[in-house]
Amino acid sequence: MKGMRRRGFSVFFLLITALSPLLGQDGDSPVTSPIWREALEGMVTGLPSVEGETVVTVLDGGNLKAYSRRGTFLWDYFAGGKLAPYITRSREGLNYICRTNGTFIVLNRVGRELWRMNLDAPLSAPVLVGWDGRLFIPLGDWLICYTAAGYPLWGKTLPAPIALGPLADTRGGLMTVLENGEFLSIDPFGKTRSRLLPAVPAAITPLGGGGGTENQDVLIFYEAGTVDILSRDAGGNQTLLSGSFPSLPAPPLAAVSRGDMAALTLADGRVLFLSGSEGRILWTAESHLRAGGAPVAPKQEVSMIFDEWGIYVLSRSGASGFTEDGRRLWTLELTGAAALPALSGEGTLYAGGEDWILYAYQMEDRTGPPRGSSSALPKGGYGLGVPPPLSWRDYSFGLGEIDPHLDRIRRDIFTGRVGENERDYAAYLMEISGSFIRTPGASAVRPPVHIRHRIAGAQLLGYIGSRETIPFLVTLLYYEQETLVKIAAVEAIGRIGLDPDGVALKVFSAMLIPPRPGGDERILTAIAGATGALCRFSGPPLSNTGVKILAALTARVYPPLVRDRAQAELNSLLPPP
Repeated sequence: MKGMRRRGFSVFFLLITALSPLLGQDGDSPVTSPIWREALEGMVTGLPSVEGETVVTVLDGGNLKAYSRRGTFLWDYFAGGKLAPYITRSREGLNYICRTNGTFIVLNRVGRELWRMNLDAPLSAPVLVGWDGRLFIPLGDWLICYTAAGYPLWGKTLPAPIALGPLADTRGGLMTVLENGEFLSIDPFGKTRSRLLPAVPAAITPLGGGGGTENQDVLIFYEAGTVDILSRDAGGNQTLLSGSFPSLPAPPLAAVSRGDMAALTLADGRVLFLSGSEGRILWTAESHLRAGGAPVAPKQEVSMIFDEWGIYVLSRSGASGFTEDGRRLWTLELTGAAALPALSGEGTLYAGGEDWILYAYQMEDRTGPPRGSSSALPKGGYGLGVPPPLSWRDYSFGLGEIDPHLDRIRRDIFTGRVGENERDYAAYLMEISGSFIRTPGASAVRPPVHIRHRIAGAQLLGYIGSRETIPFLVTLLYYEQETLVKIAAVEAIGRIGLDPDGVALKVFSAMLIPPRPGGDERILTAIAGATGALCRFSGPPLSNTGVKILAALTARVYPPLVRDRAQAELNSLLPPP
């Protein structure tokens, strides 16, 4: 490996000009060099992933390498086989990858493997992460949904393999187009609506706001240059509208949207900016793809970004940036890139070269406020934390009635058939497990159900795995009187794994404030286990609080069982050797 690193640097001086950018405010700035470069000991095979001031690359040898935005090497993970050229990173910094033999692997932000499973097929596109951390995993003509901790929620065999997408929509679900021309809209619980299109489009992008309640339109761009709008109302009804937009002057390559605005890259290298509500093109600009008048390959791979900083076009031949009113920010030309480059939220562009070197260019100084006048689209929720009252909320819940319901939920959870019943199941489990504390939405008058049912309800909430239920489980821990129910709630929090806002850790910390250290050792042991799980999933800065909790639990004021569990969890947080 060291020999490979020396090889990478030895060819650097011969190839540095191949990946040097021509930056410019309207093309007037001088040529600049990368702010850093690092030998990768392999070739980048897919789009680098940027998240939280770090970049992670997938290499052809089956490795994942991570660097800070300053070029500091962070970690190297070997997957034990060739990887599909896709990597998805979540808000918590979790890394989702898949070997070409179908082995799906999840790593945390420090490169430690959390779990793996066999999917029997490799990824056909990047994994999508839902609002509550759930995973939408595309496998050709098969789409599956798992919790962040790897418990199945639903699976769906598609009528044909995926041709385009899947893409996240503004309702927390996804959209995709199949090879038979069928457009699918799939909600977070697997409910699917379809529409047959006149042809397989070249690009699609959603229009509309977030929050999960609004009507949503989808712009559909065909290779022939025609544009359709697929209008979807809140009830899921879909109407295909043609003729609302003028025909495009060239075939489309990629599209991206933000709110009611969309940007499109054409095969002739031009960028179009469109208004969805007005149905017209607002401006046209030339990207790096038209540099020197060179023809553009009609099938060239292009990615686009549209955020509060601007509109960006990225390809293996370079990148371009524009403001929302059409002014060009800069142009970058690359030669010898092995894959699409990636632009981070800090304005750093990362490009992996065929020379096995990762180059970083500081394209923009983003220390000030964003240029855009509007904020990013808000994300919503699935309504699992405080589900609406259901038809059975005033049912008697006698012992004979509860067991069959819990058995059905348990069976569906462990066979991956939760699907469209997820809201009902979450509401039922919260009603059962929270019957003692009178949770929001619970019936006004009803005695608490049996303790074994309350325990089972809390446990099963952990397997459904939505982080939206964390506040409820924390309330259960704080106010429930039965120790075993408290333990079930804490263990469910650890099983979910995701608590990005630190809700659970705040309560765990409060429970250790004197005179609380004299509490039940079983609860404290469960808190140590759940804290370790949350830290392994989320990493810093959330784990900083968790480490303090675990360190506190190793003090001699706590029973040996608590101290041993806390120390074991601390050891598990050490970086892998």
